[in-house]
Amino acid sequence: MWNRAWAWLLNTLPIFQWLPDYTTASLRGDMTAGLTVGVMLIPQGMAYAVIAGVPPIYGLYAGLVPLLTYPLFGSSRHLALGPVSIDMLIVAAGVGALAEAGTAQYVAYAILLTAMVGLLQMVMGIMQLGFVANLLSRPVIAGLTTAAAFIIAFSQLGGILGVDLGRSQYVHVLLADAVRNVGDTHLLTLGIGMTSIVLLVALPRLMPLIPEALIVVAGGTLAGWGFDLQEKGVSVVGDIPQGLPAPELFALSFSDLNALLPAAITLALVQFMKDISLDRIFATRHGYTIDANRELIGVGAGNFVGSLFQSIPASGSFSRSAVNEQAGAQTALANVFAAGVIALTLLFLTPLFYHLPTPVLAAIIIVAGFSLIDLHELRDLFQARRRDGYIALFTAVCTLFIGIQEGILLGIGASVIAVLFRISRPNMAELGHVPGTRLFRDLDRFEHAVRLKDIMVLRVDASFSFANAEYFKDFILEKSEQEGRNVDIVIVDGSSINGLDTTAVEALFSVTESLEEQGIEFHLTGLIGPVREVVRRSGLHALMGENKFHLDPHEAVVSVLERWDAAEDTDRTDQYFATTDREKKASTPAAS
Repeated sequence: MWNRAWAWLLNTLPIFQWLPDYTTASLRGDMTAGLTVGVMLIPQGMAYAVIAGVPPIYGLYAGLVPLLTYPLFGSSRHLALGPVSIDMLIVAAGVGALAEAGTAQYVAYAILLTAMVGLLQMVMGIMQLGFVANLLSRPVIAGLTTAAAFIIAFSQLGGILGVDLGRSQYVHVLLADAVRNVGDTHLLTLGIGMTSIVLLVALPRLMPLIPEALIVVAGGTLAGWGFDLQEKGVSVVGDIPQGLPAPELFALSFSDLNALLPAAITLALVQFMKDISLDRIFATRHGYTIDANRELIGVGAGNFVGSLFQSIPASGSFSRSAVNEQAGAQTALANVFAAGVIALTLLFLTPLFYHLPTPVLAAIIIVAGFSLIDLHELRDLFQARRRDGYIALFTAVCTLFIGIQEGILLGIGASVIAVLFRISRPNMAELGHVPGTRLFRDLDRFEHAVRLKDIMVLRVDASFSFANAEYFKDFILEKSEQEGRNVDIVIVDGSSINGLDTTAVEALFSVTESLEEQGIEFHLTGLIGPVREVVRRSGLHALMGENKFHLDPHEAVVSVLERWDAAEDTDRTDQYFATTDREKKASTPAAS
């Protein structure tokens, strides 16, 4: 019984897999990293809450219970949880249409959204649905992140200028509103904001070991108190509730759930895609494995349990996770120590932030927003596959001018269309024989490959399905009918075909019959087992005959040439073998 109970704990709570071997060295590393990340999290949490449209205290709440919950279920040793700027932007977009930012109803919706995100992630993890994150391709994430950088930064123009601007997720609306109100700029507020931006950019170079945001927040708070900036017209944070968050049950209604569901699905996927990317980077560096479904459960549990204690959404932070690793984190318990820093802040330090000028928080958000822009990623996308670069650009533009959720959906749609187009137009090549080997390679890519007389060898580099069956058939028939060339045999290298549906089988029947009408034999080589089974069950194998199926193009060519030599008393087989070194048949490295 105890063995079964222990096995259940190991399977349900991964922490018990490594906690028995926890050492004092690991404790020192986790404590150092956790304290460092916790100090970073104080200013970032308050600033990112502003992006979400909730009071700063809720950003600190998001750095408490989720960080205590994740180590029980998660599999990453280095992921640092807490509020993240891009997540807060999605919260603002999803909740902003239902209530006015900063109101009690708005906060209630944000917490309910957190619970929904957590529940969705846990259900996905339990049902082993981690693969659905593949819907958010690399180009979509790159486009979303680039657009989010501008939306996040421009959303704080009002805080920097000291004017009351409306909230929006559209960059052109934010800019137009700022231009209309630029005449009302409060110069002292602008000066504080710009000074904070300069310090946030310069301090990492001057004092890389100290969190720059904490220095700016501390300095801004002292300035706000010493110079009584509130009396001079500068907006300050004001009263922040002191103490740990009390557990609260959120109100539920079907209409609220229905209204928030699109944002919840979007945020659940974005968080997971971002977190699993971070997890894999750290796991590769440190030689451990990541369970994607465990990560869904871990982050989901953090969000769901956190929502019961007034938390807004929390997930892995790029910057804090990097600092967590560099500071020596050994396990997920570093999150617990970071949460301890937040707990002490909530218990004893929140009154100190009363005089913190809001343009300081706006400056932190603007710098954090623009830090999301990754020009190297965009360049790599365009260089590797131009189509992916255009998908990223399309996603970014749609997100900027149509909306965040709409931009993600349109980006996913563009990715799916691109995949379907690629499937419907797979790479097909005519192959030539490489002298001195038994290999056949693309005539357009290998200058030493030689086209065989009267024999055409083709290759299909894709699954063969309804999406490309017609294209496949047309390609073979057009190649066989090229002017100025006599073709008696068409050989298709099917070693790259890993799937075959009924539409594709019908196309193969049609190709076989069309070529036979022209007096051309059709051969297939290299088919893998499952594809051979489909060919056999469909009757195509019986129609073509056993002698039309071969191991590889070389075997097919030899079979055809030997038959011709026997019928016509020629020596074409010997001529072919004269250019084929039999000793290299098994040892020649393949190229493509």
